Amino acid sequence: MFPLLALLLASIIGVALMVLRVVVTSDWRYLFLAWNLFLAWLPLVFALGVHERHHRGERHGWRLWGLATLWLLFLPNAPYIFTDLVHLTARFTPFFWVDLSLVLLVALTGFLLGFVSLYLMQSVVAERLGHLAGWVFIMAAALVSAFGIYLGRFLRWNSWDVVMHPLNFSHAMGHLATHPLSDPNTGIFPAFFATFLFLGYLMLYALTHLHPQRQVEV
Repeated sequence: MFPLLALLLASIIGVALMVLRVVVTSDWRYLFLAWNLFLAWLPLVFALGVHERHHRGERHGWRLWGLATLWLLFLPNAPYIFTDLVHLTARFTPFFWVDLSLVLLVALTGFLLGFVSLYLMQSVVAERLGHLAGWVFIMAAALVSAFGIYLGRFLRWNSWDVVMHPLNFSHAMGHLATHPLSDPNTGIFPAFFATFLFLGYLMLYALTHLHPQRQVEV
């Protein structure tokens, strides 16, 4: 419960800072971060649903698999906010460092939302298939997320386009599969970002599993 409250507090503060920036500068430019932050919460909501149904003994069923599919579909939105740093390179402004701090705060919150959702899903996979399968799942999720972020940042596809525009999305994926070298970022960006996501998850996982050393009596 405490991690959720901390993430909720960080989200509220992030949105409040966005509003404050609008009031001070009369510039609405970075309000899109609030929408991206909302999207970053969705994977955690879906993961909580999967985790709850799993521990209620539900092994199969369309609701469980539906929530798991939605989780995977929206997972890239959590770390995607890091790529919003690109907006800071458009031109140097008097509020550059303020904007940098704001984007990093929201990006870190989104990343941690994704971490908690991944942790919940990994626990479900590990309990069903074993500890090793849980880590294979994390590596696969990092790769899928990185590719999803590539689709969003470079090709401007959204998570809901898979449902709202399935034919156009399938056509785009078919073109990408048959012409993988048409864009050099197709392979390079997902590979590097997947590495970033996996190592970030690994470090946070290690930190959450620290055990205080017992004090040696003299």
